[in-house]
Amino acid sequence: MNYSRFLTLLALSRKPSPIRELTKLLVSASPDLIFLAGGVPNPELFPFKSLSVSLDDGSEIQLNSNDIKSALQYTETRGYPNLVKHLKELQKYLHEPPSTTDWEIVVTNGSQDGLCKAMEMLVDHGDYVLLEEPCYAGTLSILHPYKPKWLPLSGDKDGLIPSSLKRALDNYKGKDTGSPIEKGPKILYLNPNGANPTGTSISTPRRYEIYKLAQKYDLLILEDDPYYFLQFGEEKSPSFLSLDTDGRVLRFDSFSKILSSGLRLGFVTGPKELVERINLHMQVSVLHASTLSQVLVSQLFDRWKIDGFLSHSSKVSTFYEKQRDHMAAAAEKHLKGLVEWHMPSGGMFLWMKCLHVEDTKAMIMERALPKDIILLPGQAFMTDPNKASPFMRAAFSLATPEKMDIGFAKLAELIREEIQLQRK
Repeated sequence: MNYSRFLTLLALSRKPSPIRELTKLLVSASPDLIFLAGGVPNPELFPFKSLSVSLDDGSEIQLNSNDIKSALQYTETRGYPNLVKHLKELQKYLHEPPSTTDWEIVVTNGSQDGLCKAMEMLVDHGDYVLLEEPCYAGTLSILHPYKPKWLPLSGDKDGLIPSSLKRALDNYKGKDTGSPIEKGPKILYLNPNGANPTGTSISTPRRYEIYKLAQKYDLLILEDDPYYFLQFGEEKSPSFLSLDTDGRVLRFDSFSKILSSGLRLGFVTGPKELVERINLHMQVSVLHASTLSQVLVSQLFDRWKIDGFLSHSSKVSTFYEKQRDHMAAAAEKHLKGLVEWHMPSGGMFLWMKCLHVEDTKAMIMERALPKDIILLPGQAFMTDPNKASPFMRAAFSLATPEKMDIGFAKLAELIREEIQLQRK
């Protein structure tokens, strides 16, 4: 593929940092190299000399004096080499990217850091952006400063509806103006599994339809998939990366939901030409993701291998699936007739529509906290934050079943009071 039409002028203007390129050489250099090129701090002066981390199986990860020197030192921007090797093996195992385009990986400070840099690479002020609404609030916050022309798409319990995408691409305002400066849509943002906030997953047949539409209309797909490992059920849906024969998918993965959110590690997988632009941005911003976090996860993969990582991920998914069942039971008990919802197929969230409340924002932001309960109002997930929304999102990740039951009893009381307020 020719990516020139997708890249912003700013992204095209980025050049490699000479210092960062030298650091890459240092990581792979011979021990006999006399390095006089960069301002690399002397690790003998670091006050940390060793580190031991206990795992939940009773074993430990030990970083000795040499390990800790590497873990506390600068590393390559694209990632700690041994971790990058493990992640490439993981992506080949899970997704087998079929594209003949060279693909690459860069490790980021959480997947949102990669997503933010990708948006800067691809979105100019006033560009069209295709996404399912409601949409993850963090993505909307990234995009709002660009003042995009939103093309919000419809979904249901099976995720994004392909006909909604086709209709938007055929009928967007400005399509037939003939203006040489009017650029059509070029990116489609997707949260394909256990979506935030809806909890929906795009069905497999729809994924094939969506990819074919991306081919027909020459779109890049931004596959933001932090809940990939939190798909409930035995079978996982194929990723868009696994369908990508053209090199038009940029995939964002996260360790936050599986290993730890505080590690701040994610990774971007996709066509080398696009990933390299993110790499160049990182060279002049964060330099690289935390080396200490990368070394810890790298050693975890050394120990677990892919099978061990997937076994751990399965345990995490099973926990959240049980949490979902508890929250759904509490909703059935307390909220029936007040809200409607569908069963989440993955992720951490229950998305509910109040049947008799036109806008949940004031109810939640002003009147929920005195009852010791808090959710997120639906407005936070809409392209127009000023438009009234009857929706709200509840997270089932932290609360115990007992707390969920108490919380939804309070929520039912709150909704009934709000209905009475609206009638006055």
